[in-house]
Amino acid sequence: MIPSTEPPASRLTLRLLPERLAVCRLAPDDSFPAWVLHSEATVWSVTRTPDELSIVCDDGAVPPSVAKVERPWRAFVIEGQVPFETTGVIAGLTAPLAAAGLPVFVLSTFDTDYLLVMERYFERASACLREHFEVR
Repeated sequence: MIPSTEPPASRLTLRLLPERLAVCRLAPDDSFPAWVLHSEATVWSVTRTPDELSIVCDDGAVPPSVAKVERPWRAFVIEGQVPFETTGVIAGLTAPLAAAGLPVFVLSTFDTDYLLVMERYFERASACLREHFEVR
């Protein structure tokens, strides 16, 4: 029998990041915006597809000229590394929030996953997550 690689919910620990983030959409052929990178930037992600240039960055870095931006977002990060073979992590994190009617935006990195919630839903989302996971 192959052992499950899905971590029990009680074993996941989430940490709230202090930053307020923004999620921006630029045209797919736009250049990489220099305003994403600044000395205080601790979290940013840029994804280009044939349909868009999507940016997650510090909320304060977004210039007024960016027309499509959703803000502010708060981010929870899964502490520790999540092996690629692990299954059900995002589903486990988002299912309780979906049941509570709370929308999310997810970022994945090589090591872990980030769960973003709009600040207007932060208190409800935080309470919901604390029912299922350790949140620091």
